[in-house]
Amino acid sequence: MASAAKRLIAGDLVAFPTETVYGLGADASNSAAVARIYSVKGRPNDHPLIVHIASMDRMGDWASEVPEYAIALAREFWPGPMTLVLKRSELAGDFVTGGQDTVGVRVPDHVVALALLEAFEKAGGKGVAAPSANRFGHVSPTTAAAVVEELADYLSKDDLVLDGGACAVGVESTIIDCTGLLPRVLRPGAISTAMIEEVTGLNAVSVDGADAIRVSGSLENHYAPAAKVLLCEVPLAGQGFIAHKNIKTPQGVIRLASPGNDEEFAQILYSALRDADAQGLLEVVVIQPIGIGIGVAIRDRLARAANGR
Repeated sequence: MASAAKRLIAGDLVAFPTETVYGLGADASNSAAVARIYSVKGRPNDHPLIVHIASMDRMGDWASEVPEYAIALAREFWPGPMTLVLKRSELAGDFVTGGQDTVGVRVPDHVVALALLEAFEKAGGKGVAAPSANRFGHVSPTTAAAVVEELADYLSKDDLVLDGGACAVGVESTIIDCTGLLPRVLRPGAISTAMIEEVTGLNAVSVDGADAIRVSGSLENHYAPAAKVLLCEVPLAGQGFIAHKNIKTPQGVIRLASPGNDEEFAQILYSALRDADAQGLLEVVVIQPIGIGIGVAIRDRLARAANGR
């Protein structure tokens, strides 16, 4: 992993697995390297990035203020699928924060990601800025093969793609605004509102709109395959179909995935949407899970995917 860390120090990009999705990483303190992330992804420059760190001990490098409830959340859920948005320090440049006075940080829960971050820290690095390793607005990758398929034409010969297998969670991290008196959920994920409230003893509210801090994956059009995503319709012959396994497949419909529960639904969702494109399907019908917890995150991603690219 030392060689991959050296690539980051040199200003190259390294795609790496996390428990959520694969990230496209660069030295978060190197403006030129971070600019390449935006170029490779085709990402708007005002769309902030999440800084990945090796442990919660590094929060103070990137944040100027860390409230007690944020510390409690970090102790409980890191390493894990949770991003904390905090008041930024001087180290967090505009090129990472999208010009905002806040920065998102997280400690991922994947052996490869943690090994990379620890090696990067030993080499003198402070943190790795990493959005999902795909073209902007497209379906996030949950395998190394998906990263290569989508970004091979945009990466340089010195960039790396680390293969850590399929992602265990499958949807992006919960993003929590920790800049106020109460935690605010800016993007749902595997860490639910109920889990946040249990740890903090505070009421957590979900925020989406003009008064929210800009964060990754918050646009109305996002996570979209080339195929049109249709929600909760009766599938017709020739259409792709994703639903819990207890829902039968009508005749002539192309079954893409049959998850047994909401956790499996999250794990296979993006790969199934990519499979629809690989098969050249024009439309995919998805019967959304109705559960709370990660079901909320799945419905959020599907609602944005249904708006198209």
